[in-house]
Amino acid sequence: MNNIKQTFSIKDLENLSGIKAHTIRIWEKRYNLLHPDRTDTNIRMYSIKSLQKLLNVTYLVNSGYKISRVSKLNEQEINEYVRRIVSNNSTKNQALNSLKIAMLNFDLELFLSTYDQLIEKRSFREVFIDIFIPLLTEIGLLWQTDTINPSHEHFITNLIKQKLLLNIEKLQFAKPTKTDKAFILFLPENEIHELGLLYVHYEILLAGYKAIYLGASIPLDSLSNFTDFHENPVFVSYFTVRPEKDLVSEYVESFNNIVCKDKPCEFWMLGKQTSYVSKNSADNHLYFDSISEIITIL
Repeated sequence: MNNIKQTFSIKDLENLSGIKAHTIRIWEKRYNLLHPDRTDTNIRMYSIKSLQKLLNVTYLVNSGYKISRVSKLNEQEINEYVRRIVSNNSTKNQALNSLKIAMLNFDLELFLSTYDQLIEKRSFREVFIDIFIPLLTEIGLLWQTDTINPSHEHFITNLIKQKLLLNIEKLQFAKPTKTDKAFILFLPENEIHELGLLYVHYEILLAGYKAIYLGASIPLDSLSNFTDFHENPVFVSYFTVRPEKDLVSEYVESFNNIVCKDKPCEFWMLGKQTSYVSKNSADNHLYFDSISEIITIL
């Protein structure tokens, strides 16, 4: 936690808010909006509170409020206005900004109200693909640059996971309508990034198939007995950070030797680590660049 930066440059604020640095400087000078500290070389540095305030102000300005009016509000009033104006007609950018504000402010109420407004107009698939995936992508970039605290990331990803699990549970009450395949979903050992695989689980159920979800960090030798449950088992995994790039091809080969040793089975793989696999591998292997590709084949 100590190595996560708690102060931000004006360039950080520009990247996070979409407001140009020049405009931020004008808002400071004209409206006394933010109060940055200065380094010995006179470089502006902003606190996490300044960042949160700017994101809230940006949301209001993008929603039609004039900066001259917003600048007269105190922080509590700004937060209340933000909660109030999340409307049924929220655009993708407004929704993303609202969820980003909810993350930075640990604002459960704002997350839930934004989600509720989105789901009234869109399917869960549209919300996840059009809103949650871009949000998670941006969070990943912010994490890589040490711009956000791990607690922010965990807060928002766990809320998204809750929504995934609720929508999965709804589908699990329905009897499968397709019986030609059964899907077994798992993550490799030491792989804990579960959201992508959970969403694939949702899509498989939505398509009418039986699915067995095993979750994170599953040893290969615990999978071999699943080939006895169905004539056409399809194993699905998501390689985000594991196996490591120099071990991915070996892992895929081991899968064939251990899991499919006695009975043919398909292996579907997603995730950035699959780019390190030799694609000249067995015919029963399918590699997907995106979840959308799996949706098409289902």
